Amino acid sequence: MPFINGTASPSPKIRIAIDRGGTFTDCLGIVPGKPDILVKLLSNDPTNYPDAPTEGIRRILEAATGKSIPRGQQIDTNDIESIKMGTTVATNALLERSSTPCALVVTRGFKDLLNIGDQTRPKLFDLNIRRPETLFKDVLEIDERVTLHDSTEDATSLSDPERRSFDLRKGVGGEAIRILQPLDSDGARKGLQELYDKGVRALAVTLLHSYTFPDHELQLSEIASEIGFTQISLSSQIFPMIKAISRGYSATADAYLTPLTKAYIDGFRRGFVGNLEDSNGARCEFMQSDGGLVGWQSFSGLKAILSGPAGGVVGFSRTCYDTERKKPVIGFDMGGTSTDVSRFAGTLEHTFESITAGVTIQSPQLEVDTVAAGGGSILSYKNGLLLAGPESASAHPGPVAYRKGGPLTVTDANLVLGRLQAAYFPKIFGPEENEALDYDGARAAFEKLLVQVNADLAATGAKTKTVEELALGFLQVANETMCRPIRSLTEAKGYRTSDHELAVFGGAGGQHACAIASNLGIDRILIHKYSSILSAYGMALADLVHDIQQPCSVELDGSLEELDFRLRELESTAAEKLVSDGATRDSLVFEHFLNLRYVGSDTTFMIPRPENGAWAEAFTAEHKRQFSFIMAGRGIIVENVRVRATAQSPSVEPSFNLEKQLSSSSPTPVKADKVSDTVKMFFEGGWTEAPLYFLTSLAKGDMIQGPAIILDNTQTIVVNPTTKAIILERHVVLELDLKASSKPQEEVALDKKKVDPVQLTVMAHRFMSIAEQMGHALLCLIPILYSGS
Repeated sequence: MPFINGTASPSPKIRIAIDRGGTFTDCLGIVPGKPDILVKLLSNDPTNYPDAPTEGIRRILEAATGKSIPRGQQIDTNDIESIKMGTTVATNALLERSSTPCALVVTRGFKDLLNIGDQTRPKLFDLNIRRPETLFKDVLEIDERVTLHDSTEDATSLSDPERRSFDLRKGVGGEAIRILQPLDSDGARKGLQELYDKGVRALAVTLLHSYTFPDHELQLSEIASEIGFTQISLSSQIFPMIKAISRGYSATADAYLTPLTKAYIDGFRRGFVGNLEDSNGARCEFMQSDGGLVGWQSFSGLKAILSGPAGGVVGFSRTCYDTERKKPVIGFDMGGTSTDVSRFAGTLEHTFESITAGVTIQSPQLEVDTVAAGGGSILSYKNGLLLAGPESASAHPGPVAYRKGGPLTVTDANLVLGRLQAAYFPKIFGPEENEALDYDGARAAFEKLLVQVNADLAATGAKTKTVEELALGFLQVANETMCRPIRSLTEAKGYRTSDHELAVFGGAGGQHACAIASNLGIDRILIHKYSSILSAYGMALADLVHDIQQPCSVELDGSLEELDFRLRELESTAAEKLVSDGATRDSLVFEHFLNLRYVGSDTTFMIPRPENGAWAEAFTAEHKRQFSFIMAGRGIIVENVRVRATAQSPSVEPSFNLEKQLSSSSPTPVKADKVSDTVKMFFEGGWTEAPLYFLTSLAKGDMIQGPAIILDNTQTIVVNPTTKAIILERHVVLELDLKASSKPQEEVALDKKKVDPVQLTVMAHRFMSIAEQMGHALLCLIPILYSGS
């Protein structure tokens, strides 16, 4: 049996988990009987190694075995049990449009279907509207046409003469499908051959109503394969759901990204003896956007878009959610360029239509909201407002403090306010990469900007600011920017934000955790010991998953037996897939879902099977929670059925029970001799002295009253004045006294005549958050309002 939680194993092997990010690659080696091995390296460093994950594995094996493994030599996998990896290869290709355009194959007459789209404007208040670049270059129109004969008619009830007169078929979803024009195979072959001769090798096929009648798409796939196309993405196979536009976008994204993704995987595999194809050797699995692993053979571009962030969601859900208390947790992953937020309340929350880099994706994805605010977000002052982002200084040139001529950023603000201590950072900055963080340079940049800000304030008779007040104001704006997507995940869906705990991870999260929690009314923050590499650790904790859906067009009432039969069929299909990938049948667990909506509504809810089997009650409860009303007496339509199968594996993370750990640790004030230094930090009350601790010197049960700084090798945790930190075996817990940190109402009241730029910007964000929630609710109700119901 494999090594689990320190138990012996007759043939111990190493589990390796990797998060390949845009800037850094984090690698974790879980070695039986030894401390875990952590490796962080640049994702791109061609002068030293061709591939960062392969180099990380090489270093882990050298550390674990004590054997030298020369660079460039294929790695033997005899000592490896598994490699689990997430990658941003597909995400970056989509953002940068760096892959090779595919060709789109559509029903004749719908050549411009994806160019026209559905007229959605994601940025409603943007005056400079720019259409995103499409992922396809050529379009081939195919002579074929099917339609729904009667959306309320059952194809099985038609007599044979009726069926022959209309050439009717029964669709996958049960609808009566009328064949208006059979597929012109000869014309399709000619058109596809012309595309092939032009050099096109990837196709996205989107025919009308193929979600329920895939026959014509399957025929086209056979023809294209015979011609020699290497990538054929069928919308009916990728995500068989209604809405041709969304299916078309998804098919083009898959055709665009999969060749690049597979090319990367092939290059990665060539670094190992046997190319990872030996079934008795190391398993190699990749993280999908839905939070489940899949074998490298089945990893596709469409499923890879959120591969990296998905690891973080799995990581905090397995390490920071108390299965006994069942209090929901918000994940807060703050990096240098952006911040990802997500929510976990016992099950992974998925969305089935999202927009990434201007492309609508219809595929199961973890619900992760991203905001362009991070440690490298550029600070600016425009039109009386303080702005943090969305532009970023990136790793190069980086913030002012990096000594490479970069702009003023959030990192500079933290440095000026003492929340980052230059003395405890390695001297890797400057042109020669041998200097410390530049505190003086960062302060000088704020002083320069302060001249303009104070001039505007003086002109209105408002109180001018100091450098520290300006830097703190920028942090408040950045924090409010990062709170917006959290409110979107909670308040916009009927959840009270203050009813959650905050799980913080990512390189910059610990510097802002207390302020974010205070803004949201959250009184407890959880920081895991692997918080700086939690995405990689999440890969190690993840399981093999197969998610399968099938269209369905029936009313819920009276169809329960048919629905149960369909769910059991999908369960059997999913089980066979996981077993073929190496899972054992006794490890499989299944989740059943129905995608439901009211008749006349366009808003669906993916409802998990209720324990009592009352699907209608569960649907109406969810509708009321999100929209505060139900439509009594209106029928409920089942749009599709879904099964999610998981092959559960033994976890390397012990179960998390916060209250038991807190009580067993007997928190007591930390001893004075554990203070490593005393530093100055600036908060709203001014400068104050604060102790600095190294996390490695603290023991289980140590309690630290803020203000304070806790450092480890990869992150800084700022403990605000009204917060206390408690050290547990695998976590740092921050507990906020929200009553002590809140100001009396008269102190926060806005001066109507002399508006402060910080207050103005913060309130603008809050008003925009309200407007976004209102717009979301209105968009969901438009079909009902339009019908006059």
